[in-house]
Amino acid sequence: QVQLVESGGGLVQAGGSLRLSCAASNSVFSIAAMGWYRRAPGKQREMVARITSGGSTNYADSVKGRFTISRDNAENTVYLQMNSLRPEDTAVYYCSALLPWSDYWGQGTQVTVSS
Repeated sequence: QVQLVESGGGLVQAGGSLRLSCAASNSVFSIAAMGWYRRAPGKQREMVARITSGGSTNYADSVKGRFTISRDNAENTVYLQMNSLRPEDTAVYYCSALLPWSDYWGQGTQVTVSS
């Protein structure tokens, strides 16, 4: 069982920055592919960024050049640095851990970008 706890969401003006963190409850984190997803009101959940256990990353086209995903295996934590935020980035952001036997999800953290 892996528990994920997100933090760092909040209200920010357009053009601002936020850094999301997701802490995993145990060291299997180091073998997990980690991801950030988001769900905006009235929309389906979408992938924002993912990072493999080896550090390879990929991003949604809408966030390329603005968001950066990273991980610290010693701290069992994955981060999402979000710069140049736009109102359309407003959503609940979820952290996920993909392991060979199951996927795990955090409870989500709200990000609101005002225009």
